[in-house]
Amino acid sequence: MPVAAGNASVNFDAPAGNIACDIFCAVIDNFGDIGVCWRLARQLAAEHGWQVRLFVDNLKAFHALCPAVDPALDRQSAAGVVIEHWHAPSHAGDTLQIADVVIEAFGCELPAVYVSAMACREQKPVWLNLEYLSAEDWVADFHLRPSPHPRYALDKTFFFPGLGPGTGGVLKERTLDAEREAFRRDAWWRARVGITAPPPGTTVISMFAYENPAIDTLLEQWRDSDTPVALLVPEGRISGALARFFGLPDFLAGAKAQSGSLKAYALGFVEQPLFDSLLWAADLNFVRGEDSFVRAQWAQKPFVWQIYPQGDDAHLPKLDAALAHYANGLPDGARASLERFWHAWNGAGAPDWDDFWRNRALLEQRAADWAAELASIGDLAGNLAEFAKTQLK
Repeated sequence: MPVAAGNASVNFDAPAGNIACDIFCAVIDNFGDIGVCWRLARQLAAEHGWQVRLFVDNLKAFHALCPAVDPALDRQSAAGVVIEHWHAPSHAGDTLQIADVVIEAFGCELPAVYVSAMACREQKPVWLNLEYLSAEDWVADFHLRPSPHPRYALDKTFFFPGLGPGTGGVLKERTLDAEREAFRRDAWWRARVGITAPPPGTTVISMFAYENPAIDTLLEQWRDSDTPVALLVPEGRISGALARFFGLPDFLAGAKAQSGSLKAYALGFVEQPLFDSLLWAADLNFVRGEDSFVRAQWAQKPFVWQIYPQGDDAHLPKLDAALAHYANGLPDGARASLERFWHAWNGAGAPDWDDFWRNRALLEQRAADWAAELASIGDLAGNLAEFAKTQLK
C-alpha cells in the first residue's frame, strides 16, 4: 500500500507487537554485501522474532547464495524473510510502509521517497548505516555515532562490525557451535566429494579465493611436500589458476587432479548454510572478503585471509589490524610466520608453506582461543537488536 504520513510499523502479515525491519542491500561486487545482509536478515527473524524485509537490487546474485530465491519474482519469502526486488530508487517508498528499524547496508543510498516517508512517521524509525567490517582501532570511536539528516528531523546511526570491544561484533548464530560439534567429517567427504576422507597425515585445505598471483608458488610447494595435501576448491574465481597448474581446460565442480603430493577436488558453489561445513572439514582454510572471513573465525581452524584489494595498498593496514587481534598471544616466532604468510597471500612477498605450517599446533590452539575472545563481545545481530530496542522505547 502507499506510504502515508504518520504510518505505523509494517505488518508483513506477522503477529502484532513484533519489531519490523527493512534492510536495503545493493550488490556491488562478488557476494559479500548480500552475504552479510542475508545472514543478518535470517538471524533477526529467527532469533529475535523480527518481521524482516530485505530489499535487494540483484536477485540473480542472491539466488546463488539461496537457491530458493526466484530472480523473476518481485516479492517472495524465504527462511522467514520477505524479499523485495529493489527495482529503482522510487520503488520502496512508493509502494510500502516504513519499518520500525531501517538498515542501510554498506552505504547504499535509500530511495529519497522512502527517507521522506520516514520523516513523516509519527514515531521515527531507528535508522542504521551498517558499515563494512574493520578491525582498526578507530572503529570503536565511531560505532553508534549519530549523523543528523541535513533536511529532515532524522538521525542515522553508524553501526560498525568489529573484532574488539566497543564495536558491533560479527554475525554468529546461536546454534553454530552445537552444529560444529555435531559435524561428522567422514560423512561430509562421502556426500560432497564422493570419496572417503583422506587418511591421517594428510593436510586438508579449503581454498575460497579471488585471483591471486601467489597461488602458483603455493601449489608447487604442496606438490613437492613431504606429506600429502588434499585441496578443496569451491568453483569460482580461483578455478582458472588450478586448471592452468594441472594442464586442464577448466576446473569445474566435480573435477579432480593430482600432481606429486597434491590432490585437488573442485566443489560446486554452495548456499550459505553449507559453507560452514566446508570449513569444518579442512585443517586450514583460505577465505576472502568479509563473510567467509567471519565464518573462518568461528570454525576454530587456522585460516588465511585474502582481504579485498584496494588501490595504493589501502587494504594492508586493515589486514594488519586484523592480524593484531588474531595473532595476539602467539609466541613471537609463530606470530611472525603467520604475518609473513598472510602478507604473501595478499601480495607482499612469496608464501613459504613449510615456514608457516610448522606452527600448526600453535595456530590450532590460537584459533580456538580467538573464537572465545571474539564471542565475548557479543554477536552483531544481537548487539544491533539490543541497541534498536533501546531507541524504540
